[in-house]
Amino acid sequence: MNARTIIKRTLRVPRSPSAAGDGAAVARQMDAVLAVAGFKATRELLEHVTGLEPGAAMDLAVDVVAAVRELVGDHARHNPYFRDFPHGVPDTVEFWVTCLRDALVTPRSRGTTTTPTDRDLLVLLEQGLVGLLDIPRYGRYQHTYAELLAAHDELIPSVKDRVTLVRLGGTLAEETTALYRSLAESTTPLGEADLQLLADLAETCSKVELAAVPVRENRAVLNAARLAAGRPLLAVDTVLDVLRAACHASGGDVTLAEPTKFRSFTTREREGLMTALHDVVAAGEGKLGDVARFAKRFKRLGEGLHPHEYKGVEHAVEVFTVARGDRKVTSLDGRAELAFACGDVAAAARILAAAPGKLMRSLDRLLRYADPSTRDAVFETMAQALGAVSGRVLCSVREHLANRAVPDAARVFTTRSRRAWVTDDIRQPLPVEVITRACALIDAELTARLPRRERLVVDPDVLSVALPLSGKASEAGFAVLPRGSRSRVEGEVLRFFTHWCQASRRTDFDLSALLLDADFRYAGHVSWTDHHGGGAVYSGDLIEAPAPDGATEFIDIPLDSAGAASAAYVVPQVNVYDGESFDEVAESMFGWMTRERDQAGAPFDARTVRSRSEMRGTGRVALPAVFAREADGSWTATWLHLYLSGNPSFNRVEGNRVNTAVLARGLLQRDYLTVGYLVELMRAAGTEVITWVPGAVLDGPATFLGMQAPENLPDGAEVITLERLNQLIPA
Repeated sequence: MNARTIIKRTLRVPRSPSAAGDGAAVARQMDAVLAVAGFKATRELLEHVTGLEPGAAMDLAVDVVAAVRELVGDHARHNPYFRDFPHGVPDTVEFWVTCLRDALVTPRSRGTTTTPTDRDLLVLLEQGLVGLLDIPRYGRYQHTYAELLAAHDELIPSVKDRVTLVRLGGTLAEETTALYRSLAESTTPLGEADLQLLADLAETCSKVELAAVPVRENRAVLNAARLAAGRPLLAVDTVLDVLRAACHASGGDVTLAEPTKFRSFTTREREGLMTALHDVVAAGEGKLGDVARFAKRFKRLGEGLHPHEYKGVEHAVEVFTVARGDRKVTSLDGRAELAFACGDVAAAARILAAAPGKLMRSLDRLLRYADPSTRDAVFETMAQALGAVSGRVLCSVREHLANRAVPDAARVFTTRSRRAWVTDDIRQPLPVEVITRACALIDAELTARLPRRERLVVDPDVLSVALPLSGKASEAGFAVLPRGSRSRVEGEVLRFFTHWCQASRRTDFDLSALLLDADFRYAGHVSWTDHHGGGAVYSGDLIEAPAPDGATEFIDIPLDSAGAASAAYVVPQVNVYDGESFDEVAESMFGWMTRERDQAGAPFDARTVRSRSEMRGTGRVALPAVFAREADGSWTATWLHLYLSGNPSFNRVEGNRVNTAVLARGLLQRDYLTVGYLVELMRAAGTEVITWVPGAVLDGPATFLGMQAPENLPDGAEVITLERLNQLIPA
């Protein structure tokens, strides 16, 4: 594990073991460069660098600066098509005509009677006789990055510019072990980037003792590493745990959402997998009920394991007997469905209680179809099972119930791969008294599990952050919040950007913004087909992004009263117009900045970046966030982290405006379970909750909860910031 990975993930700098010396000059230089990127080294970090010999100090400073610049996207050269953006951006049609005239009309013929009119040139586009992409000037840089910088004044500093602290950590080994434990012991599923990081760490931290690994996907990643090392699999209690480990060991999908082509396993690995399957089924033949769901995959796995070559693992052989259909086993879900079909809701609840997580996920259906006399039986079964349900599932069901008193404006379905679709909500609402009773049971269970803290110091900005119930409802990046999180947007101009770098073929991403009114109706858009829609300004269309610099597009949205955008909602989206998808390109990101009107500066300046997220979904249209004008005229951002399937090519904002508007409405009108919910449970349980005031000095033991930790916290203070919010959720 290298130091840069640790820094990007935690904003903690591993201590250098190098010899002591005088690194004061390097420390001053590092601090100055960090300030330009919107970061600040803490006093302890500066003292550490100062105390190193100059060469070691420089090596450490280079790692720190490179890591934080990459974190906010400052490692790339962000060059817009129109050099003077946000000024000097021409009208869309005027620009197209200029490009056509430059390409088709010779200098000698201009001004003569044979010169085509603007209308003549546009007809060529309308009839498809000439394509914009074929015009040499269109979509390709007409200036260098150096020329861009020369055309813009320096950024005028503002007190509202972002300042993010970078702290001194422990040794590299200590920081690596801490990160490994944090990922492996997470009570919520990890996102793709963190899951891969866990896999990398599992190879180097295999001897680190773990308290528990509650999430099955995380467990499978660790078990794949144990399998390769010839060690017994860890905490395997279902046949699907073994299947997940085999999938990850083969480079496949640990979530089981996609089929995996199994590799050839060594004799030792085959023995390990067969032994694990045998032990699971030996503990109870009911475990075979999970086989039918993934029968084809178990058959493929069996073809590689050669189960009949082994003795003493007869229970493992039964797994493949069921997978081939030679033995029928009714699954838990099947038995519950039979009870539902017979109208016996109470019996369905008792059957599902054997898998408490499934019971809770089915609670809405059970309560919806139960008559008043049966609901008591359902609640009794629920109360008995609550103690065996993970905290993540309890929070998820609690959030679901909070939205069931009335039908949803649009029922939104999201997948683990962040794909989304929408349908009408035809479910009958649950009675308020039923919701209240169910929520009270969940609240009591969660309160009993929350760790007891004497004093909690809370940054109020973190209270509106949605609980990170799954890393798959987010993306890797800087200051990225889980789906549904809402944060204030301060500044006179909002500027969002997308940057991509193609891997092997020409790739055209298009940054656009859908503008909606207060009723989520179409109010316009801004994109390559309309440079100035609704008061916004588009930086120009780029149709290729070759390495190493790639391409960047921007959109400015005025927020202040002097020229505020007319829309009530602004939904930025990135469309794959042509070429590689988000998960195929070498690099793909979305972010936003805020500025004052008089700040000037180049289009991209790291100090003004408020957030930057990766875009690695499988769809062809990315919906990272939505910006909303509140009743008092202020603006907020709500993270979406969603992808629409779109078309294979030629996606445009105009083509998906209906789906996007309905999706935005459904998500924005939903109530999310936030950090504030857990804080109130802690307060009710007797924890002293204090609102953090910047600059305040704390004394005595305390737990700080906020977006980032302030300097000068008392020794021994526990710190819970964005990257650790999932630790709030009980196991």
